[in-house]
Amino acid sequence: MATLEFNYTLSQMSKSLKPFALKLTRDTDDANDLLQETLMKAFNHREKFSQGTNLKAWLYTIMKNTFITNYQRMVRRGTFIDTTDNLHFINSTGSRIENMAAGNFALRDINHAIENLDDVHKTPFMLYFRGFKYHEISERLEIPIGTVKNRIHIARKQLKDKLSIYKS
Repeated sequence: MATLEFNYTLSQMSKSLKPFALKLTRDTDDANDLLQETLMKAFNHREKFSQGTNLKAWLYTIMKNTFITNYQRMVRRGTFIDTTDNLHFINSTGSRIENMAAGNFALRDINHAIENLDDVHKTPFMLYFRGFKYHEISERLEIPIGTVKNRIHIARKQLKDKLSIYKS
């Protein structure tokens, strides 16, 4: 696909990406920034797009990954956005003291819930939790990647049900 054609296609796709950006950010200005960053990344890496594949899915993936990266960066910084007129970033690490009792109870309940999972679900879940990718888990356990994803999904669902008392 020629650069001009690719650029035109991107501009046409931006209309369908905007609602997804709004859903992720829940803010019009942030959604516009996310959309712009997504389109810039897509244009800058257009040679990585495989002709004949789904461009819309490729753009949605770029947008989702960009949003996640930006969110993780903000969390790591330990800051939050002050929504007053000046829009300052304020360091949120104030001094407070906790005795960690609630965290210890929660951790004990989480570990207990994980231990009570069937091994068929627990093993892929724990490998994923330790940082293995789906395809690595698939190779290690010698099962199809779809089965790995399904078992991790079921484990998450069971844990969510068992730990529903911690839902806030």
